[in-house]
Amino acid sequence: SAAAAADELTPAAKRPKKQSSFIDKLALILVRERRQLVARTRGKTAFFTPGGKREAGESDRQALCREVKEELDVDLVEASIEPYGVFQAQAFGKPEGTMVRMTCYTADYVGALTPSNEIEEL
Repeated sequence: SAAAAADELTPAAKRPKKQSSFIDKLALILVRERRQLVARTRGKTAFFTPGGKREAGESDRQALCREVKEELDVDLVEASIEPYGVFQAQAFGKPEGTMVRMTCYTADYVGALTPSNEIEEL
């Protein structure tokens, strides 16, 4: 079509930007002895910060506690959960323009960190 042909001739900087889509996640930032805890999901090669998505009706604290229990088999000490920051970047392995927004927290935990569920390696 003429519109598609014109779009191909328009410099990328002048084309209308495509609407970005967001993946909204929570994450636990855990640094001990200058090393950050990261986890690798079974069957994947990349390591990620532990956490996940909220389920319907969950608060950040509830979702973070659930995700950490599912992935690392430890219980977060709820009184110790503190905001760390919100970070946004291109989502790994997703189409260009798909952004991940991670709301990160620090917290203490009870138990021994153990790969659980879909997590294969810490």
